[in-house]
Amino acid sequence: MSTSNSPIRRRRRPARVGGFTLIEVMVVVVILGVLAALIVPRVVGRTDDARAVAARQDITAILQALKLYRVDSSRYPTVTQGLEALVTKPATEPVPSNWKSYLDRMPKDPWGKPYLYLNPGAHGEIDVFSFGADGQPGGSGPDADIGSWDL
Repeated sequence: MSTSNSPIRRRRRPARVGGFTLIEVMVVVVILGVLAALIVPRVVGRTDDARAVAARQDITAILQALKLYRVDSSRYPTVTQGLEALVTKPATEPVPSNWKSYLDRMPKDPWGKPYLYLNPGAHGEIDVFSFGADGQPGGSGPDADIGSWDL
């Protein structure tokens, strides 16, 4: 029996991509697409919430630094001295005699604008706040003001 003249018959296999059939790869891609369509809209809408949480955390840290300033100086910085009095010693009166650095640097709000400070505050003894995404007073939703009165 000679096999050299007989055609070799091989069973045809499905096309493979790196050990997987093309059908298997397509099923995985479809499943990933469905999952992305369900999850992405929920995650994308959270950026505004995350920025508001970050702003509240910054304001809490600034308030703690202001309380320490008050303990050391017997008063809060004036509006003229502003929040920079927590980072650099004020040059305008009243210059605190027992000043130290309370923050390494003054953070900006999550929208890239400086935090605002009022002494006396409109909502309490002092106010530290951000105007939010729109940078304008008032607003609602992601454009709402975020301040020490909300904490």
